[in-house]
Amino acid sequence: MYYKKPARKPAGKSRNATLKAKLDRVFSEYIRLRDTEGHTKDGFFKCVSCGQIKPYSQADCGHYIGRQHMATRFNELNCWAQCRKCNRFEEGRKADYRRNLVDRIGEDKVLLLEASQRNTAKISDFEYEEMIKFYQQKIKEF
Repeated sequence: MYYKKPARKPAGKSRNATLKAKLDRVFSEYIRLRDTEGHTKDGFFKCVSCGQIKPYSQADCGHYIGRQHMATRFNELNCWAQCRKCNRFEEGRKADYRRNLVDRIGEDKVLLLEASQRNTAKISDFEYEEMIKFYQQKIKEF
């Protein structure tokens, strides 16, 4: 009698990683639409860092606390529409981002966000699926 090894999971992205990537796309679209005047892809937004008014097509979902911190990655207070120049080429202009974020949500909430980045967070597949549905619905409501 021989021993048959259990089947191995095929190489590639795990279900959790695939769901995280999908939520990243949906959440980013929600944040950009939320911050765009008229909540449409034809509208304009004000960059949270530089304050310039730009069309939706030039919007990124800028994170004050970096995306590597899962405890704040999908926190709506941590994410605001940011122009691509600031987000991608000027490392988010964190000092300007913070100053404008304090004006938007208040010093107390910014300090809470900064403290939250030290928390650990593990998001289950079920939680990803529910958040995806939630933000897809919010996008439809615009």
